[in-house]
Amino acid sequence: MIFKTKNLTLRPWVENDAECLYHFAKNPNVGPIAGWPPHQSIEDSLNIIKTVFSKRETYAIVNDDIPIGCVGFLFHPDTNHWWGNGACELGYWIAEEYWGNGYAAEASKALISHAFNDLDISIIYATYKVGNVKSKRVLEKLGFKYYTDMVNEDYRHEYFKEVAMKLEK
Repeated sequence: MIFKTKNLTLRPWVENDAECLYHFAKNPNVGPIAGWPPHQSIEDSLNIIKTVFSKRETYAIVNDDIPIGCVGFLFHPDTNHWWGNGACELGYWIAEEYWGNGYAAEASKALISHAFNDLDISIIYATYKVGNVKSKRVLEKLGFKYYTDMVNEDYRHEYFKEVAMKLEK
């Protein structure tokens, strides 16, 4: 599927996006705060496109024909936590060069509408690392409400505190 918003297109990732993905995803200010390591090569980015970004309901966030981020839903068993039946987990990231434009909220809003109107989803959860004020603000703009505090483990096998929020249909 392809979704269009005022400023963005959400579309499936394609292998030709690997070089652009690497350009943005190698930035250490982007991945670690979202829970993943900075990409090390174009081949690393291509592998992510072929595996992680090829899962259902995962989309490139495209602005002026440039994939500037990712938005998608995780479904059990690929979620970070078990949220229950009829639920999914929202995830997103935007390249640092595009921060402050409202693109994460704009892309997420389109996908949330799709989940509630076209998919059998009744509740959406999302988490952010404690201290990630930008992500917290995105979720608040989308109408998410506080759910609980949690502890998670990152790609370095280090534990961190996060906040879970939820949005009900």
